[in-house]
Amino acid sequence: MRDMFGPMSVVDDLLVRAISPSNELRIIAAVTTEVVREAARRHQTSPTATGAIGRALTSGLLLATMTKGEERVTVQLVGDGPLGSVTVDANAAGDVRGYVRHPRAEGGKAGPRGRLEALGRAGVVNVTRDLGMRELYQGQVALTTGEIDEDVEAYLRISEQVPSALGCDVILDEGGALVRAGGVLVQTLPGGQPDAVREVQHLLRTGALYDLLAAGDVSAQALCERFCLEGPVEILGERSVRFQCRCSEARILETLKLLTVEDLDEMIAEGKPAEVTCNYCNTLFQVGVDRLEHLRTERYGARTHN
Repeated sequence: MRDMFGPMSVVDDLLVRAISPSNELRIIAAVTTEVVREAARRHQTSPTATGAIGRALTSGLLLATMTKGEERVTVQLVGDGPLGSVTVDANAAGDVRGYVRHPRAEGGKAGPRGRLEALGRAGVVNVTRDLGMRELYQGQVALTTGEIDEDVEAYLRISEQVPSALGCDVILDEGGALVRAGGVLVQTLPGGQPDAVREVQHLLRTGALYDLLAAGDVSAQALCERFCLEGPVEILGERSVRFQCRCSEARILETLKLLTVEDLDEMIAEGKPAEVTCNYCNTLFQVGVDRLEHLRTERYGARTHN
């Protein structure tokens, strides 16, 4: 295996879970600057793609850490814009990974708060939740705005039927380099009033989160306090979040075992290592000819030489 990018990012980011008893709200907030920086570094993203994958990574983390249990969430947004699609995989431990189909894509109509509408308007949001049980929970809704956080928010309202306000922003400098990233998810507690969520949604859509992140360093707890509307927040817990991929040489070998005997024989006949790149983290794996021969024998039996 050869990882041209070096080790995964150092843990500097934090996610906080809280409730606002006075407003009967659940609040999850995260600062994800280093998570997004690592993704941008590994995928060599354009400024447009950095903004998109940053909002997607943050959204995935917020969804995956809504409960105390062991949960894994995969979010994929597919559109007709230059980016093509964005895919994110996150778990309750705070690990997240993701990629953009076209990481160097630029373009798109300029939108508010420095956003570029590069995902498109026609497409879908797919969400898969793995709660550690036998069956996966899967949902799909159509894109509504082409903005990643707004479309994931729409998924929560439509598919999971929970009044939700979700905002994720990525601050870039004039040269397109990442400065800061973070996000907030606010939902009603059982019996809570949706009006409070709509008020938070209005704050997010009019730039309150963007302004906080652009003004300077801000903590995840400060984000919780800002969007609780009134009264103190009760902190339930916090956890570090990091860009962390689950790929490994063992997983790559298992994937190669799924190839047909003809495909394996063709790769062996080339006489050079097979190269496989992980979509999620862009790590390059090389599998030597001897290992390919072993896989071929293990799966289909030894080759016969005429």
